[in-house]
Amino acid sequence: MQVTNLANKSIDSSPVLDKAKGRGSSLFRAITINPKIAVGIGVVAFFVLLAVAAPLLTPYDPNASVVTGSHPPSPAHILGTTGLGQDLFAQIVYGARVTLLVGFVAATGSTVLQILFGLSSAYFGGIVDDVLSLLINVFLVLPGLPLTIVLASLASASGANRSEFVIALVLMFTSWSYGARVLRAQTLSLKEREFVAAARASGESALRIIFAEILPNEVSLIACTFIGTFVYAVGAEVALEFLGLGNTSRASWGVILYWAQNNAALIVGKWWQFVPAGLCIAVLCAGLTFINFGIDELANPRLRAERPLRKRLLPGKKKAGKQEAIQ
Repeated sequence: MQVTNLANKSIDSSPVLDKAKGRGSSLFRAITINPKIAVGIGVVAFFVLLAVAAPLLTPYDPNASVVTGSHPPSPAHILGTTGLGQDLFAQIVYGARVTLLVGFVAATGSTVLQILFGLSSAYFGGIVDDVLSLLINVFLVLPGLPLTIVLASLASASGANRSEFVIALVLMFTSWSYGARVLRAQTLSLKEREFVAAARASGESALRIIFAEILPNEVSLIACTFIGTFVYAVGAEVALEFLGLGNTSRASWGVILYWAQNNAALIVGKWWQFVPAGLCIAVLCAGLTFINFGIDELANPRLRAERPLRKRLLPGKKKAGKQEAIQ
């Protein structure tokens, strides 16, 4: 492929396009070659599409009572209705928006704090490291979920819990310390490497060394901490709303479980009020965990070496078992 510039000179852009295609194919190969990542991304993508296409999937308002009382699944309401006569399928698909949004915002903000505190503390050292390490250690010893419950209770008492943004902020500021500690330990090792010393000797600024030299070498670790924080945020958000510390007038997976518990759905045998929401939470967290395990396998050379070795050993074990059976 050739492109003509203003001076009427032809420029061959094929190498650039080939390089871009090579990066895209390598990323696609890395995703598809590991079944755990492929399954996890498929699960997360399914729930994201479910949340985005919610108005197209159901004609019902998730907060409106469409029938009287709770009814089991039927052709009109495929997941049944709540005790207030609300369509449960509509609450599931619209509630996915709240749960995914809170989890993503909390995980993103927590990961940014982990990068800022962890990398800055390890690279600059001295008094900066002492102050930031003290702050990290203080948040590290604080009990995360109990502190989250206390802060959410205070927000609930002040009436600020009408917005899920408060829960996301609470989860963000109570979940960043462990990841920052891990990144600090990794950065302490990387900052002594030759490429960092060469960048420092060439006059590169500290910010460029941190974000352009050290940070790319910790992408897999950051991705794992992001996924782990996402799982924690989803579980904590559901737990807070199950305890009634969220906006109970707006449909979400935690609120579905909250009203099912208030209506004693488990005792009276109305399984459709809590089983679909519980399954969605479990499947989403399992998909995120699969992605985490897959990234760990791709980034850890020892795990990559164990997989082919296991494949080579298994046929040998099968043959030995057959020979023993024959004898």
